[in-house]
Amino acid sequence: MLPVFGHLNPDTDAITSALVYARLLSRQGLAAQAYRLGDLNFETPFVLERAGVEAPPLLPALEAGMAVALVDHNESAQSAPNLADLKVTHVVDHHKLGNLTTMQPAFLRFEPVGCTATLLLKLHREARLSVEQPDAMLMLSAVLSDTLHFRSPTTTPDDREAVAFLAPIAGVRDVTAYALEMFAAKSDLGDTPAAELLKMDYKVFPFGDPLQPQRWGLGVIETTNPGYVFGRQAELLAAMQAARAADGLDGVLLGVVDILNETNRMLVAGEREAAVVQAAFGAPTVANVADLGDRISRKKQIVPALEKHFELPS
Repeated sequence: MLPVFGHLNPDTDAITSALVYARLLSRQGLAAQAYRLGDLNFETPFVLERAGVEAPPLLPALEAGMAVALVDHNESAQSAPNLADLKVTHVVDHHKLGNLTTMQPAFLRFEPVGCTATLLLKLHREARLSVEQPDAMLMLSAVLSDTLHFRSPTTTPDDREAVAFLAPIAGVRDVTAYALEMFAAKSDLGDTPAAELLKMDYKVFPFGDPLQPQRWGLGVIETTNPGYVFGRQAELLAAMQAARAADGLDGVLLGVVDILNETNRMLVAGEREAAVVQAAFGAPTVANVADLGDRISRKKQIVPALEKHFELPS
């Protein structure tokens, strides 16, 4: 049974893509099982309930040499702790190629689209397999989530076409209303501890010298109620500083994305981070907050700017 899983601190795309790809591989004759690498965020249980699908179990410890399939990621820092010892046989992803290596030739599908689910729909079509209703709901939800209902600059015509194709199969007549329901579920943060809020959509990235990289934690909270998040600013800053110390990071940033107004006000953990944000984005930090304007995509707008800032001089 081939384990299929997305990245650490999984979002809706990571969870749903693992479920859909495991089912697709199984329908093609390769027995596969979806897993997850962390707790669900607030949006994903809503999506799973609407699809009538249970959450995948946590990935158990895997023995060295075991075959695995990756979705929605390919960098070791965002994956299973012993990924380097595993045999990666399949990868379906829409991020840049990281430090992935394979023990043998693997099936790789990378395209610069807004969501892994968009690629999974293409794989269904290429295999001439029908899309069943639960999978359509999962993929539709993932595209709406990752593209913020087409607000994100990562959105492509393929993502829009995927939503148009999947919505009737999923039984969703009003896509806009459904997307707003998803965003409401995502924004219902309640009394969640600050450390959990930080890590809900959080990745560690290496920057600069590959031999001695700087390691930065980049979190994102996408919400229709940013006022709630900034009402807990002191708690979140303390959690960011604790994560920086505990994980031996060089910096931690937390983007607070206002989904409806398409803006990003970033929480900045300290003076070092403030200097980098000023240099990379031209944005001053005032009271630990930097206004990044409409830079709402970590993948397309935040990480590339930081990579350029930290790149080695030629």
